[in-house]
Amino acid sequence: MPPTEMSGAQDGTGRKPPTDSPRAVDASTSARMSLQRRRDTAPELLLRKELHSRGLRYRVDSKLPGMPRRRADVLFTRQKIAVFVDGCFWHACPIHATSPQNNSGWWRTKLDGNIARDRDTDRRLQEQGWQVLRFWEHEDMTLAADVVESHVRGTLIP
Repeated sequence: MPPTEMSGAQDGTGRKPPTDSPRAVDASTSARMSLQRRRDTAPELLLRKELHSRGLRYRVDSKLPGMPRRRADVLFTRQKIAVFVDGCFWHACPIHATSPQNNSGWWRTKLDGNIARDRDTDRRLQEQGWQVLRFWEHEDMTLAADVVESHVRGTLIP
């Protein structure tokens, strides 16, 4: 089945993609991608469970200050710490990233845009005095919780 055109749709960055490039994918790929969770992924749940068991309290899937369309997976507002658990595909993990063959140009633009948005989010939060902690979904969430806890409690792990 040929790719479909979806002109005018948002790509998550707040910008409309070019109308001359194919937007989406065939029906089977579209169905598979629609099942991907935006929040409450298994690694996020593991991290949150571990943080909660350590007595840490936080906000989940919270809007970021000054960035209404962007959200943190875990947010410690008092300590100004934003935690993100990035998916290997969507954020182009250097170990596990893949490059789709169908609509490769569109996907490259989309994934590059995700990376650029991540860096912009990091920069904007840091300019406002926030600490940004990012972990890949494949990382050990117990070790990630160690890092988060050390930042929250002010006992930084080197």
